[in-house]
Amino acid sequence: MKKKLLLLTTITSFFIISCKDKEEMIEVQVPAATEAVSVPVDGDPKSVVATQGAFQMKGLNYGYNDLEPYMDAKTVETHYSKHHLGYCNKLNDAVKGTPLETMSIEEILKGLDLKNSTLRNNAGGYYNHNIFWEIIGPKAGGRATGKVAELIDKDFGSFAEFKLQFTEKAKGLFGSGWVWLVYQNDGTLKITTSVNQDNPLMPNAEVKGYPLMNIDVWEHAYYLKYKNDRSKYIENFWQLVDWNKVEYRLSLIK
Repeated sequence: MKKKLLLLTTITSFFIISCKDKEEMIEVQVPAATEAVSVPVDGDPKSVVATQGAFQMKGLNYGYNDLEPYMDAKTVETHYSKHHLGYCNKLNDAVKGTPLETMSIEEILKGLDLKNSTLRNNAGGYYNHNIFWEIIGPKAGGRATGKVAELIDKDFGSFAEFKLQFTEKAKGLFGSGWVWLVYQNDGTLKITTSVNQDNPLMPNAEVKGYPLMNIDVWEHAYYLKYKNDRSKYIENFWQLVDWNKVEYRLSLIK
């Protein structure tokens, strides 16, 4: 009997877990390297709507494809319309029928019961992503301007030194989390980090302050395009920072 040789090609699928608690996990399948993925050019982020509730999606100031080549359309679409939307919907479920429904997201975060993991993860995830999408955009990058630039020079010595410190924090943060530039009560800027979906407004924050900008270093923010190369993702993030938006956030501080 002749033996037949069978060539078996196995395509391995990877999965990214976007939430800490099992009941809040959102699975996103990562395509194989040979699989072509694309998002229609006319795909509209404005069509992403949360379930009825106190909090809604804020939308994007750009299309899914507009951050190319630094952030691919599939990542933006998946990150925004699945991960971010998931946090928003679960936040609405968590506050439904409670006094929290009438509170702002900032008020909820500042008075958070840290033992309430469902509220902690989803309120944080909703707020953190709102800022992330706000402060990036197409035709951006470059150096900080205005009052933000003055504060960066004063508190870090130079923009180059600030960028280096922020980049190193992002590269060195173990696991999933965020890196932040915050404005502190004493009028100074500080770089800080948070794990999971925590942020500088929460009671447990090591460095408290008003968030001016952040970078998401959860794998779902970059894995489709960069695989495990977080450093490359961080390097290209600087091409997307819209310093006018960071300056606007500073102007909101009373």
